[in-house]
Amino acid sequence: MSSYFRFLPSFALVVTASAQLIPPPADEPVALENIVVTASPYARSQADLAQPTSVLAGRQLTLRQAPTLGDLLAGEPGVSSTGFAPGASRPIIRGLGGDRIRILDNGLGTIDASIVSPDHTVSVDPLLIERVEVVRGPASLLYGGAAVGGVVNVITHRIHSGLPDAPVQGRVEARFSSVNEEETGGLVLEGAAGQVAWHLDLFRRRTGDIDIPGYTESARYRAREAMEDEDHDDHDDDHDDHDDHEDEEAFGTLANTAIRSDGAAFGLSFIDDRGYLGLAYSGFNSLYGVPAGAHAHHGHEEHDEDHGEEEHDEHEDEADENVRIDLVQRRLDLEGEWRAETGLLQAVKFNFGSADYRHTELEGDEIGTVFTNRGYDGRFQFLHEALGAFTGALGAQAAHSDFNAVGAEAFVPPSETTQLALFFFEEATFEPATWQFGARVETQDIDVTDGSGRGRSDDTLSLSTGLVWELGPDWNLGASLSRTQRAPNAQELYADGPHLGTNAYEIGDATLGRETSLGLDVTLRKRTGHVTGSVTGFVNDFDGFIYEIPTGEEEDELPVYQFVQRDARFYGGEVEAIWHLHNGAGHTFDLTLGADYVRATDRTVGGALPRIPPLRLRTGLDWQRGPFTAGAEVQWVDAQTRITAEELPTDSYALVSAYAGYRWPWDVFTWDLFVRGTNLTDEEARLHTSFLKDITPLPGRNVTVGLRLSF
Repeated sequence: MSSYFRFLPSFALVVTASAQLIPPPADEPVALENIVVTASPYARSQADLAQPTSVLAGRQLTLRQAPTLGDLLAGEPGVSSTGFAPGASRPIIRGLGGDRIRILDNGLGTIDASIVSPDHTVSVDPLLIERVEVVRGPASLLYGGAAVGGVVNVITHRIHSGLPDAPVQGRVEARFSSVNEEETGGLVLEGAAGQVAWHLDLFRRRTGDIDIPGYTESARYRAREAMEDEDHDDHDDDHDDHDDHEDEEAFGTLANTAIRSDGAAFGLSFIDDRGYLGLAYSGFNSLYGVPAGAHAHHGHEEHDEDHGEEEHDEHEDEADENVRIDLVQRRLDLEGEWRAETGLLQAVKFNFGSADYRHTELEGDEIGTVFTNRGYDGRFQFLHEALGAFTGALGAQAAHSDFNAVGAEAFVPPSETTQLALFFFEEATFEPATWQFGARVETQDIDVTDGSGRGRSDDTLSLSTGLVWELGPDWNLGASLSRTQRAPNAQELYADGPHLGTNAYEIGDATLGRETSLGLDVTLRKRTGHVTGSVTGFVNDFDGFIYEIPTGEEEDELPVYQFVQRDARFYGGEVEAIWHLHNGAGHTFDLTLGADYVRATDRTVGGALPRIPPLRLRTGLDWQRGPFTAGAEVQWVDAQTRITAEELPTDSYALVSAYAGYRWPWDVFTWDLFVRGTNLTDEEARLHTSFLKDITPLPGRNVTVGLRLSF
């Protein structure tokens, strides 16, 4: 794997920009007051937005650090993860994932292959980010039909919009984890020289295979395998001995889950009173393993009767158990803002990103499949001065992706996808209510570049209106109603081949139409007082929801799955509450409570949709006094028994975690020492949202220790 800065030692250090391990007591007592920039052209507090949002920053971001974005956000309200592997986990919002969740890198697409398959990771490492903003529910006005499930915006500080306070400042960090012998670290330096701001960051992550509490395979899966073995008594003694050996090896450690990743970035910005213009170049490399058996886990696969075929399959399985993904991305970002002094135009904002992405699937020492994606994403926003009660913006976006897959798993043909869009967003306040509304018109062109002449063009229209009603100094009500259209992507239209990441032979349907959804969110918020928090209810009806169903046939020893369109309904809710037991000068003590639930139904034929997260409940305590901080949390996840015919039920589990930290200043430096324990009871836990949940449990008991130096 090509790499940056191989000289960086494994104990080197990293930092998230402006992160504070122990902020002042008034910094984060009420999460609803965090500022959000993702859901609107203007920065707004969470309480001033119609949509429900979450912000992960500061101390919470530091303590919840994980190798992947999905694992980092899995504890946020309504957010779960694909949990495919320790090196590949993408967020799921309210049961929706893939091309219905827009993952952004500073407001632009990540330009990778993560929506194609759950074993493809997002090309962003959480270690160096400043904050993450999650907008739950339809958010398509600014970011397109692919944001119908929500938006996850990862924000870094590589391009400065204002001058840093000092000529040189920075942060370094080292952290070590026991469950996988992780050694992670990096560095952030930034500063100013005249009107020029600069930024440098680099990181390195090294982990081994993760420890697990028991067998890699779930009890239900092993019981099903045992029943299948009874139907093949002809292979008996030798085959049973082989199974016993595999069970012994598949206990206590999840093989082939090590991660080797590193990256770096450099940015420059010119800043004056009228705005700024900045440029950043970054690189990300990751070499990670896919859990043993994932690429050979074919569900109800029959045993070959011919001994020679069996030996051949065993050889293939051994190769599959060593599947690793070698990912490389190089990215260039340009960002700026110009503020007008007079006239109707208030400001012009723009950002543009271009990336060259490649990942190679290595089967042992051989190259299996190579995925490439070269593309760009650019946005302009024109913010206007107040027109009576109205403020807002008009915007345009253009994105292009040149995607190609070559090799055994090239189940999607090469294609070029171009998207062009116009959108506007307006806000008007008529006390005590603030209205937010807008629209987006988008054209998507797909050209299959294999010489077949296939391709299509789709036009979509998305509309949204929102309301924030002030019910007094402590309470407000937020509601949003959205009609969103999403055009099918190249995979849904033209897939035709074995997709071992999902253990299926996927077949697209070129006649699929636009997917239309009607979504309603209602949130009641309490912003100040002894108890703060929010309660949200949502429903999202889909006309022509696109997903895969089994046909009952087999191809290449894989079950055939066909993309179809059916009507579907998602509904549920989220609860967040903080009970401020004590809030004095330099001393706080809080009790946190939370819950989320989603139910998804195929309204055309009835029954559940696959891989929907179950009910989750969580409670925690958070204590701060002077330089000390400590806390604990319990998350209980209900069993999931509302399943499709192809799924096995998932048992309930409870995860216990705790943390502690200490801060001390020394001259111009500030030291932060922190420790966090997760899954302290060593519970066997499996994510129902994961394709591999029956052969890939969550990590066992883990202790992470970290040290940060800020200056």
